[in-house]
Amino acid sequence: MIIGPFINGAAIILGALVGALVAHRMPERLRTGMPLAFGASSMAMGVVLIARVVHMPVMVIATVLGALIGELVRIESGLALVGGLAKRLVEKVATTPRGISHDAFIESFVAILVLFCASGAGIFGALNEGMTHDPGVLIAKAFLDLPTAAIFATTLGLSVATIAIPQMAIQLALALGATLLMPLTTPAMVADFSATGGVMMLATGLRICGIKMFPIGNMLPGLLFAMPISMLWSMAF
Repeated sequence: MIIGPFINGAAIILGALVGALVAHRMPERLRTGMPLAFGASSMAMGVVLIARVVHMPVMVIATVLGALIGELVRIESGLALVGGLAKRLVEKVATTPRGISHDAFIESFVAILVLFCASGAGIFGALNEGMTHDPGVLIAKAFLDLPTAAIFATTLGLSVATIAIPQMAIQLALALGATLLMPLTTPAMVADFSATGGVMMLATGLRICGIKMFPIGNMLPGLLFAMPISMLWSMAF
């Protein structure tokens, strides 16, 4: 029985509820300082994953090709629409804390959407549970996601809770498909896949910290290309 995705999703919902409730009581220095810490952590995790790459050209090709496809189909714009829809739905029952602007909301929402749904820990944890029936990685991730969701909910409100839906869907799909996918992979393919995800986590951290607003959503197709390109690269070279 797969339970990790549900525990992880519940942690995000609980964190969002807590954050929305205490938003008016939280000091401004925490509201601005903690996201910077989460952004730095995301960059650090990205660097660790990138360092594990086996075929550097695979990571580069997958990232660039994925970004090209993402730009052509405008994934980032689609995610922005999802963020706007979540904001409107939530505002029917609650207001967004501190009157955050729509543009600022979309920027932050897309960044944490990618952070929660496309992190290396979540993807690996889902695949690992599907193969070994061990939800330990996703449970550990849940303990990290709970305070993260709470902090961002002080700014974005209850809309953060809606991210639990796509996250659970992605993790469940990965866990259920792991029995078919994992036997076809090699350690090099998994490492190159993780490194490609690391690039996106690094970009996500830079975006959360407000250093550079990378179009992270448009980079996501790179995750689909990483393993096939890694396989072809190993066969050719």
